[in-house]
Amino acid sequence: MNIVAEGFGAIAVVLNFIGYRQTNVDKYLLISAFALSALSAHFFMLDAMAAGIGTLLASVRNFIAIKHRSNAILFFFVAVNLGFLVYEWFVLEHSWIIFIAYASSLIFTVGSLVIRDVRTIRQVFIVAEGLGLIYAILVGSLFGTVFNVSNLLSIFSKIRAVKNKNVE
Repeated sequence: MNIVAEGFGAIAVVLNFIGYRQTNVDKYLLISAFALSALSAHFFMLDAMAAGIGTLLASVRNFIAIKHRSNAILFFFVAVNLGFLVYEWFVLEHSWIIFIAYASSLIFTVGSLVIRDVRTIRQVFIVAEGLGLIYAILVGSLFGTVFNVSNLLSIFSKIRAVKNKNVE
């Protein structure tokens, strides 16, 4: 077990748990950006390149999405994700599981740049977190797995609380 990598994973779990509890999209994006940076370091240290790239791009994307949203930014991040997917698949010849990581990344990209409603973003991110969970398990990432399970529990918990109280 890589203790330093798992330490970054633990930091990511804590930060993202806090992020998913936010009622404001911009606060969520900011806290999540820091969590994703930590998670990116975690995955790179585990040689899980697809997740490292996806989470690093997500971190940058979240910082940008706080102030700027446009089709150009959306297309840029989608193109970069797809470019890295093609590079990993055809040049580096990485395993098919990279498609799971990049699918998750693309869902997060579109959701973060297009959706402004907290309720809708939570619902869409359930799918992306589920894919992230599958990938984390397949690459043997302890805190990547905890990260996704924690996020899924946070999302479901917040959806349930909102439903019961009719609040964001």
